[in-house]
Amino acid sequence: MSGLIERFAFLGEAVHQAFETRTQARDRALAQARQLTRHAAHAIRAIHRNEQERAEEHLQQAHRLVEALRQELQPYPELYFAGYTQDALKEYCEARLTAAIISDHPLPLPEELGVEVATYINGLAEVPGELRRRVLDILRHGYSEEAERLLGAMDEIYALLVTLDYPDAVTNGLRRQTDLVRGIVERTRGDLTLSLREEKLKQALQEVAHRLPTDP
Repeated sequence: MSGLIERFAFLGEAVHQAFETRTQARDRALAQARQLTRHAAHAIRAIHRNEQERAEEHLQQAHRLVEALRQELQPYPELYFAGYTQDALKEYCEARLTAAIISDHPLPLPEELGVEVATYINGLAEVPGELRRRVLDILRHGYSEEAERLLGAMDEIYALLVTLDYPDAVTNGLRRQTDLVRGIVERTRGDLTLSLREEKLKQALQEVAHRLPTDP
């Protein structure tokens, strides 16, 4: 009987130690995920304000947190693939991809960002919302070819998403987001078309005004 008691005592100590270590890892991951989400949000805000250096600072800090999560959670894949961790990584992807498209830089790939494909794609699916915001900011000053370029990027994102007809368990619920993207793209196309028509009307009126005789 004494051997059994000693065995349970040993087991209890081992279990407590394992759970304590896992709990500490989880707490650190939660804190890092919150920081990562904040840096991603600040980066996007800076991008829309044309504060490129500030955006890059936040993206660099976010990148360091991504690397820390990958390394520290390597022994705990269930924590790395937990919702709060992947949501934060998705926000990071959204910020990096938004920055690349708005700056007209090459699109970083999943392995370059150090994230899983499903997380990357879900981050990409969030980008059209930010691009629409950028387009509307541009259109406040009139029609622009830059707005056309951003709409083209939105079209490319949707064209990719619509081909990914896989179960939600594989894509982390991408199908619903794809439907939202379609609506965002179509509304933006309508806004851009209206702006172009207004621009052409303005030019036509100016041409007529120039042709009218002036009073002596």
